[in-house]
Amino acid sequence: MKTLSSVAIFRIVVAACAAFISTTSYADNYPSKPITLVAIFGPGSTSDLICRLLGQRLSVALKETVIVENRAGANGALAAQYVARSAPDGYTLMLGTNSPLSAVPYLMKHPPYDAVNDFTPITRVGSYTLMLVVHPSIPAKSVKELVEYAKVNPGKLSYASANTSGIVAGATLGHWAEINILHVPYKSPSPALQDLVAGRVSMMFTDLTTGRPHVESGALRALATTRLRRSVLYPELPTMDEAGITGFDMDSWGGIVGPAHMPTEIVTRLNTELRKIIDDPEVKGSLGRVGFEAFSSTPKEFADTIKVQLGKWGKMVKDAGIQAE
Repeated sequence: MKTLSSVAIFRIVVAACAAFISTTSYADNYPSKPITLVAIFGPGSTSDLICRLLGQRLSVALKETVIVENRAGANGALAAQYVARSAPDGYTLMLGTNSPLSAVPYLMKHPPYDAVNDFTPITRVGSYTLMLVVHPSIPAKSVKELVEYAKVNPGKLSYASANTSGIVAGATLGHWAEINILHVPYKSPSPALQDLVAGRVSMMFTDLTTGRPHVESGALRALATTRLRRSVLYPELPTMDEAGITGFDMDSWGGIVGPAHMPTEIVTRLNTELRKIIDDPEVKGSLGRVGFEAFSSTPKEFADTIKVQLGKWGKMVKDAGIQAE
């Protein structure tokens, strides 16, 4: 067995030190150019609004421009693919959500990325408040009454969806409650809600931002939210679990990720600054007004969340009998 010469060892040590110094210097100079924060849905969406609010604050904190770039399409898969293939230098980030990182891996036969291994988790940003709303013509004031009505009127009810949360939530309700409801897919929430308000579809799982104004005007009736605990933004509304669909737990989450293998020093810097922003009471209030419950996390906590949610969504998709396309 050959042993390394003192010259070879010296070269290895010098190379390692040079790499360390280079990485440290690179991290110390970060950021030295504009950062792109990718929003997975279009302008005006809740995702877009959150990105713009965080981007403005992060720009001030880092003393560098943060550009919000919308890359809508395929329930966030296009944006996720773009970010996964970007350089892991901290200059391309994404507001990842359950759509591309929890649901798409099971809704697409061949997703163009690995939801766990192709990204660097930086911090959780919080959760969207998703609620079940129905058209007032449906004589149901609770989820229990809705299920009873659906059972005596098989095939009469329909549900609209505009994202993966709506698709999986509707299918899960139909499966667990053993009711026959027709799925009507839409490309975005606006036309789906328009048809729901007009009575062309019966119900929809929608986020608080877009749905609550219609509930407050009386155009729609809210029945329940989808997470196990009640939303702090709509505490009077029961959860699906409380309403009788035992164990129903759908967390429509959001968090900042970058490409895999980002330098630890840059991840730490971004996590530190973003947590200050997300946990600021003013920011929490602003995000709350667009139907988003804000809270931050460590990178490790967020990485664990992504893995847990991937498993949960996989089970929901399988249990609901949804086939990958």
